[in-house]
Amino acid sequence: MTDSAYKQAGVDIEAAADLVENIKPHIKKTNRTGVMSGIGGFGAMFDLKETGYKDPILVSGTDGVGTKLKIAIETNRHSTIGIDAVAMCVNDIIVQGAEPLYFLDYFATGKLNNNVAEEVIKGIAKGCEESGCALIGGETAEMPGMYAEGDYDIAGFSVGAVEREDIITGENIQADDIILGLASSGLHSNGFSLVRKIIESANELDFEKEAEFTNGEKLADFILTPTKLYVKSILKAMRDHKGTIKGLSHITGGGLLENIPRVLPETTCAEIDTASWELPALFKWLAKQGNLTASDLATTLNTGIGMVVICAPEHKQALIESFKASGENVFEIGKITQRTNEPVILHNTDSAWV
Repeated sequence: MTDSAYKQAGVDIEAAADLVENIKPHIKKTNRTGVMSGIGGFGAMFDLKETGYKDPILVSGTDGVGTKLKIAIETNRHSTIGIDAVAMCVNDIIVQGAEPLYFLDYFATGKLNNNVAEEVIKGIAKGCEESGCALIGGETAEMPGMYAEGDYDIAGFSVGAVEREDIITGENIQADDIILGLASSGLHSNGFSLVRKIIESANELDFEKEAEFTNGEKLADFILTPTKLYVKSILKAMRDHKGTIKGLSHITGGGLLENIPRVLPETTCAEIDTASWELPALFKWLAKQGNLTASDLATTLNTGIGMVVICAPEHKQALIESFKASGENVFEIGKITQRTNEPVILHNTDSAWV
């Protein structure tokens, strides 16, 4: 049997069909109440009524993982990058109190390598499973000529729901409220263009070797630590301490300085004490190696804080205990004051960061 004209042009439909069959067991693990359709259909269906919401508001988010992909591709490590794709989406919608319900992925490459694609999508399924979010559909695109050999790109889209009365908007944040920080798992998926440039300039560094800040891990494994998923710990805190979280900020691209203001009323300021948590060794090394200023760190990298939680002082301890019980490392990193100039003020950066 001769190859089809389409296969001769570089697109292998049979390989794509095989991939769908191979990933079905991974996708099955993400099944949850509300899923109506199996993988492989034209459209994915979800029954919101089955989830039990009474007056739901839908919240959606989409994102990718940026140039972190370059390291995954260059080092042939593909098992965790899918978790990043999920985390970047579901962590965004949880900040408004929304429970992620379902996720769709997009995987694009020049020539489909089923082993690589399955590893990536297996990671996506794992991220969905850990978030209680169903992987109900997606797209695998083989586009010869669009990507260099071995390259691929991924993106994701998630939809969640929150009862209208439980939406977290930040509008009630006021002076004297407390700012808590939930620790990140590492770099997450932001700032990698800068990170890669700094690493490349440090000629002694090899992705397959250990570095002074990797705690015995190979540099590639350490750098590719997946983005932390905050969904379950935040949902538990919301459920057990209803109405106590006034604001949430996912610290992604833009860091502390650009993400916290997105949830603040215009009359308020977030004053952050950078000495209230230990800047992780990787960030210290990047700051030193790249001659980064405190502003560079706070607008490009998460500096060890992946999620910010704002609450009234009387609810602080209950929330801290809830997050700790869920396995989070929690720090009291600042307080809300009346704004006189900038929306975020960083204190003690000279002694704590650079």
